Amino acid sequence: MATQIMAQSQNQTVVPEDNRTMNSYLFWLLFFMGFGGIHRIYNGKIGTGLLWLCTGGLFGIGQIVDLLLIPDMASERRIRLLAKSGALRPGMAVGQAVAAQPVTLTTDQKMVRLLEIAREHGGKLTVPQAVMAMQLSFDEVEALLLEMHRKGYAAMDNDMETGVIVYEFMGL
Repeated sequence: MATQIMAQSQNQTVVPEDNRTMNSYLFWLLFFMGFGGIHRIYNGKIGTGLLWLCTGGLFGIGQIVDLLLIPDMASERRIRLLAKSGALRPGMAVGQAVAAQPVTLTTDQKMVRLLEIAREHGGKLTVPQAVMAMQLSFDEVEALLLEMHRKGYAAMDNDMETGVIVYEFMGL
């Protein structure tokens, strides 16, 4: 399933097409190495995929027929995955599948998350480490850490070797 999100308009985001059909054809080619049916397993058809695997793609006939069926198989699997993830609602076209809206955290929740990240780093945290872990902007993370320092939750120091500002949370 696609992980990127593209903006279609200001109020709607859509999940772009994935490479499921192309990948399915590539898996189909494994038939020539004695692994018929892998494309079926990839598309969620486990039972028939195992049957194809054990019988050489139904003696090659089923494998050849699947050349025509792969696009529908891949599309059907993609729809199931979108519906399972909640990005596709009943009656909605696949191209209009709305991506899940990001969860908005309160300032306190962000600070708690920063504490958890700091604990994972031995009680010390830099702005770049926090940015990578929280997927927030440098400015937002720095403002949160400065606020935590101002309130006395963290001490601020410089790393002796690199000069990078390090926030140390004593209670962790």
